[in-house]
Amino acid sequence: MSWSDKRRHWQQKLLQLDWYLWLGLAFLFAVLLGLIAAGRQLHSVLNDADKLPIEAVAIKGERLYTSDREIQQALQSLMQRSFFSADVAQVQQTLEALPWVYSASVRREWPAKLKVYLQEQQPIAHWNGDAWLNVQGEVFQAAAPPGLEKLPLLAGPEDMGSEVLTTYQLLESLLKINGFELASLSLSPRHAWHAMLDNGILLDLGREDNMARVQRFIDVYPILAKQSKAIATVDLRYDTGLAVGWDDAQQESR
Repeated sequence: MSWSDKRRHWQQKLLQLDWYLWLGLAFLFAVLLGLIAAGRQLHSVLNDADKLPIEAVAIKGERLYTSDREIQQALQSLMQRSFFSADVAQVQQTLEALPWVYSASVRREWPAKLKVYLQEQQPIAHWNGDAWLNVQGEVFQAAAPPGLEKLPLLAGPEDMGSEVLTTYQLLESLLKINGFELASLSLSPRHAWHAMLDNGILLDLGREDNMARVQRFIDVYPILAKQSKAIATVDLRYDTGLAVGWDDAQQESR
């Protein structure tokens, strides 16, 4: 074969390869366009609330203070989104912002439902008049529902709710086994404790040795109860002994 024939042969081969290359590139480009179009269509479907609306929100968890209406109002704007575009973290934050909700967990359930588990606040005491303490000793704000009027009244510096609750529980336990009920406990800005019994007696406990001072009151109460006048206050801030204020504020015993 002459050099001219060889050159024509290789030119035909290269031309054939060029056609294969162009056809391959065209096919690849068509595939990419198809994927892009499909992706855009899928994105449109997933974010179109009319095509994939959230049809239901299932709420689980015991609720005493949070109504269905409150939940519906809180989630109204968020429910306008599609099943996939709804932000479950935002739904959770919105629910946890409700006054009586302590925590919320949210997850999607195919094909069109959100499942929510709510844990409500568990109030254990009134705090500083218009707030509450939960069982964790945390302060929260919420409107007062009926049925909680008999919870103890606790008060103190805003950042000391947990300490006041712990002290209340210790003193309440000691008093209860001795026949007394602790109605309220307060901690002053100078960290002095004042306890009110349900019989109206105010105990001034000072800053330290709360348990020992309450025990001193318990020990001496049978003697005080024999007096003809009702007890108003008992000052237990002394190292030994105590001071009693009577209802008429005229007699003091030590």
